Amino acid sequence: MKQVLLTLALLSGAALAQTAPATPTAPATPAAAPAAPAADPSTVVARVGTETITLADFDRAFRLAAARVVNAQGIPFENSYLAEFAGARADYLKQYVRDRAVYQLARAAGNKVDAATLDEQMQEARADFQSDADFAEALEATGYASADDLRAELERQGIVGAYLQSVQKRFAFGDAVVTGYYNLNKPRFTREAEACVKHILVPTQAEAQAIGKELAAGGDFAKIAADKSQDPGSAAQGGDLGCFGQGEMVETFDKASFTGPVNQVQTVQSQFGWHVLVVTKRNAAGLVPLAEAAPLIREQLAREAAQKYLDAQVTKISTEAFPDRVTVK
Repeated sequence: MKQVLLTLALLSGAALAQTAPATPTAPATPAAAPAAPAADPSTVVARVGTETITLADFDRAFRLAAARVVNAQGIPFENSYLAEFAGARADYLKQYVRDRAVYQLARAAGNKVDAATLDEQMQEARADFQSDADFAEALEATGYASADDLRAELERQGIVGAYLQSVQKRFAFGDAVVTGYYNLNKPRFTREAEACVKHILVPTQAEAQAIGKELAAGGDFAKIAADKSQDPGSAAQGGDLGCFGQGEMVETFDKASFTGPVNQVQTVQSQFGWHVLVVTKRNAAGLVPLAEAAPLIREQLAREAAQKYLDAQVTKISTEAFPDRVTVK
């Protein structure tokens, strides 16, 4: 069951394609020694159109995908975690082949990221670290083997992201369609009470109090979270945890989220450390109003239509995969 859950987690984020690369944050522990399959890195594991994909190409992508799953749990990535995902390698190859096909479609459509933009993004990522060694350690904690790998991923994400947005914008749905979908699917729009929260996790009360004073003086919550939070999963999102139901978080955090003041800084302790948190809003239990659901419905319908369009376009690209060549024995 554990392996099934790991596989699902690894594959669940790519209905269209990955569009949000992990941002390096300071790791809590150093990475362990690599756990790579004993095979020739130049081995051809797939072909997508005119592109030949080697085992080395696949391993880089698989490492990033595994790191995203680990980072989402608030844990810095270590190479030793790759063994936990070994059973998912063959299935992930199918996804990776599709991702490369979408990348080719995006490039063929004229999408590109200029070098100046990539330079700026790399400088922003590096700016938070005092030394190249610290930056390299943070890169490894988010699954990147080098700064060059981060740059290549930023370029791919920019190209694919622009393409996916352009495809999705082709599909628009009027009020009648949205209302009809809402009326036919009301159970889907019934929710439990939710709290929407952002937080900054630090080891000590003194650090939490210092951050509270910094925020009171007008500090930027998102920037402080990116710089100082020990939660890699949310730090890259400016501390944003999104919305969650009651009872999903540890007791002290849950209580502050559902009974504390809205849009005010709170400080609570849990077994993970000290949380500086702000409840941005709360949603009452019950049926989500049509006005609130409509944008979500339009986005979902457009995403589904774009998915079908992409599937049709991908089938036009010749692909070949050799899953036995990525299996770790």
